[in-house]
Amino acid sequence: MTAPALAPAQLLADAARILPELVTLRRDLHRHPEVGLHLPRTQQAVLRALDGLSGLEIVCGTATTSVVAVLRGGRPGPTVLLRGDMDALPVTELADVEYRSTNDAMHACGHDLHTAGLVGAARLLHAARDTLAGTVVFMFQPGEEGHDGAQVMLDEGVLAAAGTPSAAFAVHVGPGDRGTFVTRPGPILAGAAELRILVRGSGGHGSQPHSTHDPIPAAAALVGALQSMVTRRFPAFDPVVLSITRVRAGDALNVIPDTAELAGTVRMVSPAATRLPERIRETADGVASAHGCTAEVDFDLGYPVTVNDPAETAAAVGDLTRLVGAESIVSMPHPAMGSEDFSRILERVPGTYLFLGARPDDVPEEARGEVNHSPRIVFDDAVLGTHSAALAWLAVRALERHG
Repeated sequence: MTAPALAPAQLLADAARILPELVTLRRDLHRHPEVGLHLPRTQQAVLRALDGLSGLEIVCGTATTSVVAVLRGGRPGPTVLLRGDMDALPVTELADVEYRSTNDAMHACGHDLHTAGLVGAARLLHAARDTLAGTVVFMFQPGEEGHDGAQVMLDEGVLAAAGTPSAAFAVHVGPGDRGTFVTRPGPILAGAAELRILVRGSGGHGSQPHSTHDPIPAAAALVGALQSMVTRRFPAFDPVVLSITRVRAGDALNVIPDTAELAGTVRMVSPAATRLPERIRETADGVASAHGCTAEVDFDLGYPVTVNDPAETAAAVGDLTRLVGAESIVSMPHPAMGSEDFSRILERVPGTYLFLGARPDDVPEEARGEVNHSPRIVFDDAVLGTHSAALAWLAVRALERHG
């Protein structure tokens, strides 16, 4: 096996040198967030940041404002993919920072750091490209926040940009201790589904409920029945989370409506999801029938479970230990119940998804509980040097491992 293209100490030093530029980029993105699949200003900022990296092959998406940049090393070898998502959330920022958002959106999930961190990795690897044996694909992705941008990029051929990758990596910042990486083999994030149930009865005057088939008591009973179903049909060690988050029925106060609607979200971390729709329909049909009503169930499976490849994750943990030390690596005891469309990539390519703590050291105690998606969350962009170096190092080591 050839020697690493970059030594860890050198990589961290190079990352520290470009940190001010990465911070400038991140803060510009933070001031001007964009939501969804179409992020024209963000795309242009990425293209400007990559400008000057000679030989970098860049393709922009057509169905979305994605950027795919391909860096070919000095020698042939495998392909590794690094991903950074770019979109913000429709959240009005309440954090008191000098680079506060100038519009009604906010990078409340840290995707501005992900974008800048991936630019940093591209710059670090470009500087060492002659020593690389293989190819690195940089996937700048819009639309992670519920718009399935990863699938759009898959449909446009991101995995064919330089041959099927042998490994894929993504880093997501969070409010943990700054500079600490957290990951686990196997499921790390839940799959997500949207649930809608229409309970259909027959309405009438509110003074004569006995002459109706009132869908509202049926819907109310169904909320509790669904919770019981989850706890009685699925093991506690194979968690399923079902939350009814919307209940709608009727308009007039003296009229029993014909229908009532329930809607919510479902999360799961194993193939249990394949049994969920059937179990929900059984429960809905039974409860509705007991009230003289019927139920129509729409179960829309969105992002699948994010599953880290055990071998790639073990290797990534070892590689990052060399880079930042064992004290900066934490094993995640169980999956988180959030979801992520990098799961689409990991269904096709073995790889690893990691969290990186980015909480400022001086955050007040009362603000330490803020989490991603909060309008008050603040991330410390001093972590971008570690972020960029980690992505670059994971790519270097994976090229060696698969070469």
